[in-house]
Amino acid sequence: MDEPLVEIKVRDDGPLKVTGPFVLVDADGARIPLPDDGRPVVLCRCGQSADKPFCDASHRACGFASQVRAA
Repeated sequence: MDEPLVEIKVRDDGPLKVTGPFVLVDADGARIPLPDDGRPVVLCRCGQSADKPFCDASHRACGFASQVRAA
């Protein structure tokens, strides 16, 4: 049986949106608790979030810009 697909979407000028079951670990290998409501998780790319590694929309105020496209 196939496992559910995890999708990581790079949002223009914003966070990474992760949909599907996954485990998030820190640099020491400890699990970082995820919200348990089934909703997608958004991870900070701008480095300004007060809730790292999660996005708190600080990218809007700091003017973060990145528009990644597949080659």
